[in-house]
Amino acid sequence: MQLIKEEIVFEWKLIEVVQQTVKIGDKELLREIARRSPWVRLIICDGDKVLLTKEFRRELNTQDYRLPWGKVFDTLKEYNEHRHDIDSYSLIAVKRECVEETWLVPLDISLYHVSKVWATIERDLHYYLIQKFTHHEQWQQLELGENITVEWKTIQEIKEIIKLWWMQEDRSVGVLLRYLS
Repeated sequence: MQLIKEEIVFEWKLIEVVQQTVKIGDKELLREIARRSPWVRLIICDGDKVLLTKEFRRELNTQDYRLPWGKVFDTLKEYNEHRHDIDSYSLIAVKRECVEETWLVPLDISLYHVSKVWATIERDLHYYLIQKFTHHEQWQQLELGENITVEWKTIQEIKEIIKLWWMQEDRSVGVLLRYLS
């Protein structure tokens, strides 16, 4: 598939709707996608344990276990200005979010997986593996409205959390189970 033309037809602060003309073989196709900038997820390991966050999620109306996470960009404008270098900006986000949410400073960071949604939605989650870290001198530096605790969990405890639906972000559940196996 070859991208011929792209036009933003609607834009908010975080999401845009894009019409693309693409060429497939000798035919042209008009497709529409919704696009949002990528986010990072952190798989932080210490021996046989993985660090999870626990936070109240408004959309679930309950506490939820998560991998530490954060935005790569605060606005769509920033994302569109820097889309050519997502890897560099994702690494910056990993370092920032790791310190802010977990009070850990990552020393060894490697990209583990990029999870895509589907053909008509672009909202990638970049999963990074952190196996070496040091402790930051300050406690968490959470944003307004964030109430996040961190807990080290064993593989068995994580599997139980997933089984009991205490971790509801399905994309992270799949990636984490793949990593743990």
